[in-house]
Amino acid sequence: MSDFIRHADTLGLRFTNLKLLEEAFTHRSYLNENKSAEAHNERLEFLGDAVLELSATHFLFYTYPDKSEGDLTAYRAALVNTYSIAEVAEALGINDMLLLSKGEKRDTGRARQIILANAFEALVGALYLDQGYDAADAFLNKHLYPKLDGIIAARSYQDAKSKFQETAQDKKGITPNYKTIREDGPDHDREFTVGVYLEEKEIARGIGKSKQEAEQAAAQNALEKTNW
Repeated sequence: MSDFIRHADTLGLRFTNLKLLEEAFTHRSYLNENKSAEAHNERLEFLGDAVLELSATHFLFYTYPDKSEGDLTAYRAALVNTYSIAEVAEALGINDMLLLSKGEKRDTGRARQIILANAFEALVGALYLDQGYDAADAFLNKHLYPKLDGIIAARSYQDAKSKFQETAQDKKGITPNYKTIREDGPDHDREFTVGVYLEEKEIARGIGKSKQEAEQAAAQNALEKTNW
């Protein structure tokens, strides 16, 4: 438990119940190799995801009083997607705090981003249970929401699917199509792998918690791969 006291200090947090922090950073795979471990972080992730959506919605609603529902939805999607959250989690050092199986420790790239994003959401859930909504909201205001200025400046809130479709039609005269390649995980925590194609040629793949998120990830990866 001393490790999690140190982790809490690193994050600038104080937990009344450190077990919640330990659970937030325990991946399901860790339980397979460590029978003494009591719980993994999926339930806390489920809770944290809801807290994050409410907090981000509240922040955007009051920060941008003149923006439309469509703009606010686009801002929120860019702010709380896997890439954005994983980037913040990595900057906070959460990667070094995770309890993972030996196999999961070797994962890099997109697979590790998903683990990091899930752990960040679980941390938000743990903070909410330990100290209430205001503490979780303050943590998100400090660490996540400052990213929004960069997101807006770079216009990275734009819908990747729409942008890839418009560009593909302009440059190639082809409308992209998407195919689900694989579905993994239990029903309550599905992970979808989707490919985006121009005619029969696969351009890129994306992974997400829903088919829609995976399609957006595939479109974003296609934009980067084609340099469009």
